[in-house]
Amino acid sequence: MSHNCNCGCSSEKNSNQGLQIQPRTDIAAAPTQTEIKVSGMTCGHCVASVTEELKEIAGVDSVDVALDAQGISTVKVTSASALAEDSIRQAIDEAGYTVEAINA
Repeated sequence: MSHNCNCGCSSEKNSNQGLQIQPRTDIAAAPTQTEIKVSGMTCGHCVASVTEELKEIAGVDSVDVALDAQGISTVKVTSASALAEDSIRQAIDEAGYTVEAINA
């Protein structure tokens, strides 16, 4: 097959050379965000405890807590990749609170 794109790919001098594709290593994976509904949190100390425990999970970049002292608080965790649900539940349990739902 021959074409006239002027790139040299169809010229005889390049016919014996293979195309090398180099993977890009400068592209970082998009962060993952996990939303967790937690009950039992009533104050800033509760927020600090949950944040501390979640930050101990490998890959966690940040934790943001919207405290609802009268009900179920929303915790948003940003991580390098998806987190194992059992790791999340264990961290929240260790802090002394209850996971109501996890939405990845």
